[in-house]
Amino acid sequence: MVNIKRYFIQLGLKRTMVDEYLATRFWRAGYAGVDLIRTPLGTRIIIYAARPGIVIGRRGQNLRNLQALFEKHFGIENPQITVVEVDNPDMNARVVAFNIALALERGVHFRRAGFIAIRRAMAAGAVGIEVVISGKLRTERARYEKLVAGKIYKAGEQSLRLVDRAVAHVLLKPGIIGVRVLITKPGVTADYVEIVPPEKLPEEVRRELTPQPRAEQERGEAAA
Repeated sequence: MVNIKRYFIQLGLKRTMVDEYLATRFWRAGYAGVDLIRTPLGTRIIIYAARPGIVIGRRGQNLRNLQALFEKHFGIENPQITVVEVDNPDMNARVVAFNIALALERGVHFRRAGFIAIRRAMAAGAVGIEVVISGKLRTERARYEKLVAGKIYKAGEQSLRLVDRAVAHVLLKPGIIGVRVLITKPGVTADYVEIVPPEKLPEEVRRELTPQPRAEQERGEAAA
């Protein structure tokens, strides 16, 4: 009999190992995540990236190499790999963090790289974004720079449901620079208030909210 808990724990560990490997290898491709789906014919692996062509490689060579590697080193039976382009890469914290790291590697000033990412995320519809860049940014002493726009939830259920988090690292001449990105996506929160015009309310709700004449109210109380 298969132990259900052990099965899902092993599946989660395998997905985490695959995810870490792909993030290390394809961070320049704007790697965003991976899904593992078991099917009767094998395991379907869906890779999400901002630039799928880099993941696929010339004539699909990278996919063939990945298929052999997943089967040999990760123990995945008959892996079927699909590469999907991310719908809105500026709203994905992992893609944004990797893009900032890539800009730093090209020599872009850290503050400029952070502000460009913030402007693009807010223009894409993010409620808020926080970018923290740490390391030897200007001097020999390590420090960090925090850039924030909009609203970021740090605690509560809404922080788990709406906030996307990611961390990236890039090796430069001064040393390793870390990039942490938090993006708040649109959604209903505890401080969300929506004002609905009366004409758009259901009929029964309007009837309850409409004040009754005094005589009808007295008859209703007498009947009760």
